[in-house]
Amino acid sequence: MNEHKKNCPGKARYLAGKRIQPKAISKETDIATLIDNLDAYNGGRLRAACHLMRDKYSAPDVTVGLSLAGALTPAGLGPSTVIPLMNHGFVDWITATGANMYHDMHFAFNLPMFRGSHTVDDADLRDKGVTRIYDILFDYEDVLMETDRRLRAILIRPEFQKEMGTRECYHHLGKILDECEKKHNLGEVSILAAAYRNGIPVFTSSPGDSTIGMNVAGLELLAEASGLKHLFKLKINPSIDVNDSTAIILNSKSYEKGKTAVILIGGGSPKNFMLQTEPQIQEVLMIPEVGQDYDINITDARPDTGGLSGAPPSEAASWGKIDPTKIEETVTAYLDVTLAFPLLTAYTLHTTKPKKLKRLYDRGEELHEKLIKSYLENNKEVEQLRNLIKKLSV
Repeated sequence: MNEHKKNCPGKARYLAGKRIQPKAISKETDIATLIDNLDAYNGGRLRAACHLMRDKYSAPDVTVGLSLAGALTPAGLGPSTVIPLMNHGFVDWITATGANMYHDMHFAFNLPMFRGSHTVDDADLRDKGVTRIYDILFDYEDVLMETDRRLRAILIRPEFQKEMGTRECYHHLGKILDECEKKHNLGEVSILAAAYRNGIPVFTSSPGDSTIGMNVAGLELLAEASGLKHLFKLKINPSIDVNDSTAIILNSKSYEKGKTAVILIGGGSPKNFMLQTEPQIQEVLMIPEVGQDYDINITDARPDTGGLSGAPPSEAASWGKIDPTKIEETVTAYLDVTLAFPLLTAYTLHTTKPKKLKRLYDRGEELHEKLIKSYLENNKEVEQLRNLIKKLSV
């Protein structure tokens, strides 16, 4: 029995990894060496994510999507982490909560947020007009209310008076925020401004679930009450976003014969919206496809509660979201994103060359036409669906 175990032919593959014998950390240790030296547990998963970025995401034919959930922009991860990764060419499209994009505006408007403490009297904060996000503190009137006032003045501009998806709405908003950055000589502090400059489409799957959506609704209500509904025409249509995001994946995989990758920071709706592009292609549009090629998850959510935020790539493969033959090229690190994401970005900037920007926003109409073409060519139920739609006019 012992001799069999000693000479078992399948044994070597389990012991093929690098030997755990790390070098001592010193004052000369740089960020790449530090991460390369992480051997096990979630440190090992962070190392694996960094190596996947370096080895696979860096390829020019890989289209990379970034999803952002949780209060990341108030914590400053826009200027420190997201924008450098965007400028490095490792972000081709983004899904984010509306709250992240709302708080992103504070930075472009030069409205300050402060380090604070989470052990404070929240009733006293409310009495004194201070708002808290864990250990981030900011003035209710001078930051929140002022952002709302400026946002409303923006949303009544002519370019917003139409039906559109969040992709187009954020592009117009990004243009204005880019002008604000330059006016105040702030440098690059807004994700939306950076997305505008770099031609990166940004989506929010539930636009009503944020202060941006609340202000759109408030203006619509005011226009209705004032008999001016014909003047305020902004309507955010999520269906436009579903198709525009799906077109990005279809183009990369089917038309350009490239690969797709995702960086899922946190979970929630942004994660689902990014991953649902594949089921939309396969299940709804009935276009042959197999799933995303590469997947990096950084989350603090547990998988055993059944929530999407903690669901691993292997589970996503059962939905067609991840290519089931590529499970070994996915990584889930159960870590605080405010620690892991900056380290992942720093490692990427240290170990890879900048990628050429794909500027997918600029190609929106082209990608949409390709989506329509593939849908009509591949879906055998098109005529049946057309007849169902025609019945609406009867």
